[in-house]
Amino acid sequence: MARDRPVLDFPLGSHMPTKTMPVLDTPHLRLRALRGEDAPAIYAYAHDAAVARFVSWPRHRSLDDATAFLKYAAQAVASGRELQWALARRDDDTLVGAAGVRLQGHRVELGYVIAQPHWGRGYATEAATRIVEWAFDNPGVVRVWAYCHVDNAASARVLEKAGMVREGRLSAWVVFPNLDGAAGDCWCYARVRR
Repeated sequence: MARDRPVLDFPLGSHMPTKTMPVLDTPHLRLRALRGEDAPAIYAYAHDAAVARFVSWPRHRSLDDATAFLKYAAQAVASGRELQWALARRDDDTLVGAAGVRLQGHRVELGYVIAQPHWGRGYATEAATRIVEWAFDNPGVVRVWAYCHVDNAASARVLEKAGMVREGRLSAWVVFPNLDGAAGDCWCYARVRR
């Protein structure tokens, strides 16, 4: 019997089973495993200066960078450190972005990126909300958190719509290589199970 919301099927503090990526559905998206054929779409958004502005990784210079990301993601999933989803439209499997979580014991850290042609359609909010729900299906998870650059108002709105609360400002939290390469201040958001 298929579950509407897959659970984290591993003991708290252990590694995620390898070769399992839960598929999560939202009204418009299917969060699925990344595939090799996603590389051109990943390169297209990761090369876009507007998309890459507030991310913690350097803007992609070639398709090789997208392929390297796919290899990294596969290794991270296989090791149990992270889960990395392709955000694909349910109606035609068009890749609109990616999302991932870092598994940190009782904490889950969320990140996402959306290709510019798909901005303003609610995809980031749908994906973030679904991932937060999925994480809290595991009773061992008590905190889902994320950060965004203090000037990234769109991402702050996404996190708030996903049920997260702004906890504070983290000074010089992340180096943003596509801004000026200096450590930038971030807002910390979290949803906590009490």
